[in-house]
Amino acid sequence: MRFPLAACTAVLAATALTACGVLPGEGAGRQQVTVWLMKGSASEDFLKRFTTAFEAEHEDIDLEIEIQEWTGIGEKVHKVLRGEDTADVIEVGNTQVAQYAQTDGLTELTLEGLRDWGSKDWLKGLAEPGSIDGAQFGVPWYAANRVVLYNKDLFAAAGITKEPTTRRDWIRATERLDQGDRQGIYLAGQNWYVLAGFIWDEGGELAVEGDGQWNGALGTPEAQRGMAFYKELQALGDGPEDADEETPPQAEVFARGKVAQIIAPPGSAALIEELNPALRGKLGYFPIPGKTAAKPGAVFTGGSDLIIPKSTERRRAAVEVVSALIGEKWQTDLARTMSYVPNKTTLAHVIDDNEGTSAMARGAAQGRATPTSPRWADVEAKNPIKPYMTAVLTGEDPRRAAAAADATITRVLSSDR
Repeated sequence: MRFPLAACTAVLAATALTACGVLPGEGAGRQQVTVWLMKGSASEDFLKRFTTAFEAEHEDIDLEIEIQEWTGIGEKVHKVLRGEDTADVIEVGNTQVAQYAQTDGLTELTLEGLRDWGSKDWLKGLAEPGSIDGAQFGVPWYAANRVVLYNKDLFAAAGITKEPTTRRDWIRATERLDQGDRQGIYLAGQNWYVLAGFIWDEGGELAVEGDGQWNGALGTPEAQRGMAFYKELQALGDGPEDADEETPPQAEVFARGKVAQIIAPPGSAALIEELNPALRGKLGYFPIPGKTAAKPGAVFTGGSDLIIPKSTERRRAAVEVVSALIGEKWQTDLARTMSYVPNKTTLAHVIDDNEGTSAMARGAAQGRATPTSPRWADVEAKNPIKPYMTAVLTGEDPRRAAAAADATITRVLSSDR
């Protein structure tokens, strides 16, 4: 389903004229606004601070924050969008917005983004998947992404005193680290999120849309160059060619002390140090290097957006809640409390004192997300990218392997089911 930007923003502009009064469906007096947030996204202390401060500043709004589980959340959100349940603000995964938007059950927030929220500074990896045909439905809340997590002792032993900032420097350093019983990097063969970043760096895509049709794009020259770099890097360690980063968990492999680098969220350090206390204070972080030193490499951005269902009878109040959650004060608090990347590039400085999160924020500036097709989740469920990667790493012709994967991606994205 398509959403013409001009039509949507015209409606919003008309709505905005009533902002000083009471919007249709919103009576006078205190209103209860129901906010669905996902388990683990924010600490209990943060939510208490936010609720107390927000209600003190908005005497006409009571907040009811309900914590939801990720398992089964899709159907629960769809029930709200169909009017079978009630929520006024909902946290969703940034790559989930497209599937909800196709129901025509979301409130468009393009005008608020441009006029009030400084959307030009939003992280692209959060903002782009929340935008359908130029209309903004998902509002960036927080982000996280992968960095290079490394063993400082192994770097020092190899005589590496400077973190690499280009792909070529990274390869040269990893070659020096990959000696004897030590692995230069542990990179599982099916870590397709990392591959996506290399493909984006080359100007390629996982899938492209044209004339209303989505097609797999792994066979393009750009995507092929991204896969070639992945193969070169992956060979500088003993990562399995036929498994992903959780089989076995790469943090456990790193914790044994013989791996110089992994590509992971910086939060993995806590588990590594728990498994091997001797590594405390010996872990470093740097953004995944880019093709030049001018900017880090592209990364897949995970995180959450906030949506407002059309069915809400408290649109004005819901917008007030979103405004607070995405504003500088609470973005700073959330980022420091949860070690997240704030939703704007202009706020990255608020986590400069956290080495891992700071490295993550520098990479997030080059963040991207998966294709905005509402059926991309079906691609991930089948995930032809993983066997494609294994095929290339084990010697199959890359173009032939890509053609097979692209055929599956195209078929899934084109399915009406």
